[in-house]
Amino acid sequence: MLLAGVDIGTLTCRLLIARVLPDGRLREVEADRRILRLGERLEETGNLSPAAISRVLETLRDWRRRIEAAQVDRVVAVATSAVREAKNREEFLALAKRSGYEVEVISGEEEARRTMLGIRSGLPAGISRVLGLDIGGGSTEFILDRPGVGPKLYSLQLGVVRLAERELRHDPPTEREVAAARASIRDELERLRPELGDLTGTTLVGTAGTITTLAAMALELPTYQPTRIHNFRLEMETVRLLEQRVLSRSVAERKGMPGLEAGREEVIAAGTLILHGAMEAFGFASCLVSDLGLREGILIDLASRLRQQSSS
Repeated sequence: MLLAGVDIGTLTCRLLIARVLPDGRLREVEADRRILRLGERLEETGNLSPAAISRVLETLRDWRRRIEAAQVDRVVAVATSAVREAKNREEFLALAKRSGYEVEVISGEEEARRTMLGIRSGLPAGISRVLGLDIGGGSTEFILDRPGVGPKLYSLQLGVVRLAERELRHDPPTEREVAAARASIRDELERLRPELGDLTGTTLVGTAGTITTLAAMALELPTYQPTRIHNFRLEMETVRLLEQRVLSRSVAERKGMPGLEAGREEVIAAGTLILHGAMEAFGFASCLVSDLGLREGILIDLASRLRQQSSS
């Protein structure tokens, strides 16, 4: 089967066109991702802004042409935190439908389940207990997945767009702002600690743009190279060093830093603070980086449902 998946996130929108192999794995045919900031000022206004909606719809129309040209068998499109929270979500969904998409607004729990499907599809052998970490634009999800137990989601209002707009107002951030951001992150994570329980033998696996970007920065890659980023280990000392580098620079000075994806200059500081805080709070010396996540998971899930339909 040739399938297309679209992930409409708070910060980034992603497209994946892939063939589903008999063993359930994906073979990428075409992919794209764009930082469109659908959730900008959402916390302040409660609505998706007209400018942000326009940016996303323009991209969706472009992707629709590419999907049609590829002659895919099925398309799935999902929306996450920003659209879930927006008071004008129905307006956005109606506009997306006119652009050719029946967008499914998935719950946090469903987002976690499909993200873990993507993560699990690319893990090295021997890893069984996983704490998935997905730092998004509007929220941060922790997904605890252990053998014999279904994935359990813990969602915190700690997205990079939200944290940057709320706490890191100066450019570069002041010491007081950084301290306030650290305290906010620490408070949220402390409430989560009893829920996670004993994490002995658990591997922290990070997915999505913030963490893959930090891996690219650690490797000082001139261009994004998925094969080098996937299953790279971000050590705590490396995260601390990257945090110092981005916090000491203005947005303009961050542009051109090796590995830093264009468009992430304003939010990478918030993302690095969240990752550092999570590793420190839960006692992880490193974070395994997954280039696979929700975008892959929605296609793996769709393929599974199609197989069940054809066999029934």
